[in-house]
Order: sequence, then structure tokens, then C-alpha cells
Amino acid sequence: MDRLTRASAGTDPFELFARWLAEAEQGGLVLPNAVNLATVDAEGRPRARMVLFKGLEAEGFVFYTNYHSAKARELESHPDAALTFWWEPPGRQVRVEGTVRRLDAEISDAYFRTRPRDSQIGAYASRQSEEVADHHQLEDQYREIEKRFEGREIPRPEFWGGYVLTPERIEFWQNASGRMHDRIRYQRTTEGGWRQDRLSP
Repeated sequence: MDRLTRASAGTDPFELFARWLAEAEQGGLVLPNAVNLATVDAEGRPRARMVLFKGLEAEGFVFYTNYHSAKARELESHPDAALTFWWEPPGRQVRVEGTVRRLDAEISDAYFRTRPRDSQIGAYASRQSEEVADHHQLEDQYREIEKRFEGREIPRPEFWGGYVLTPERIEFWQNASGRMHDRIRYQRTTEGGWRQDRLSP
């Protein structure tokens, strides 16, 4: 694997991210789009969990969730958030920090229509982050939704949809021997471009 230099990284962090993600996908990794999402709760304590990255838009990094979930409630109160991607092999990490907003309903509608039907049903059946008596209760809720929409298209529930994280900083880390790792950080400038810095490992 070639060293990551300021020249090879290029001036656009979105282009570098897309290249690294494609290489992770081509490398046969399981769920290369899995990413750690870190938020802040009402008391200012950090919280983190894995979500699935669903696309890179002009504005930023897209993911979807239940708007009633704990992470969604945290994002509504404190829109600052961070994403961390890790791919092993080849030994690469991408850290993204910025602010989050909801996607327009039309975009969430379009994505929801592409989901497998069982996932669409699951979006209705699971009251994400709420306590549940046991798995049988979840199964009953699933069957109830399945029956409700039998033979017809399932619309996106109003409590489920997408978010986009608009980055202020993106850092690329690549493993190297002797702990001489490569670190390239991009920071958004007031003019809307990116400042690139190389960091010590």
C-alpha cells in the first residue's frame, strides 16, 4: 500500500473518502459502510453506536434512523456529531466532525422505497430505543404491520428518515510500520474550501 502524502491525498476530502470506500468495498470487507456515530446527550455526555453510512452527498455524509430513537433525540438537541470509519484490512480510519440536520422528506421517501420490504415493516414495528417486554412482543408488532400493509406499498413512516452530517473537519489515518502512520487532516475554511495539514502520528 502506497504512503498517504499531501499530494496523493489531493485537495478534496470527499474524493479521497470515495476512493478509500471503494477500495474497502472491492477488498471484500463485511459492511464497509458501517460507521460509528458519536453524539452528545442532554447532560453533555458522549454516546456512540454503529450505523450504516448510506451515501456521500454534496453537503456531506448520509445515514437513516428512527426520529424517536435516542440518537435522533440527541441530534435534535445537540446537532454536533462525529463519524468514525475503520477498515481492516487495509488499516485505514476516517474521522468526520461536523453538524447534522434532517434530510428533506422527499429524499427520505425515495430511499425508503429502495429498502427491502421486511426492513420497511421493521421500521414501523420497532419503537427504537424504547423498552420492550421480550422478543415475542417485537414479533407481534411485526406481524401486525405486515398484515396492515398486505398487498400494498408501504409508505415511509413520518417518524423515520435521514440525516446528513456536514463536516467541518475530516481526518484520514493510514497504518504504517513502526507507528509512523500517515495522518492528513482537512479543515473547512471560511471561504468554503479546505485547508490540508499533515499531522504527527
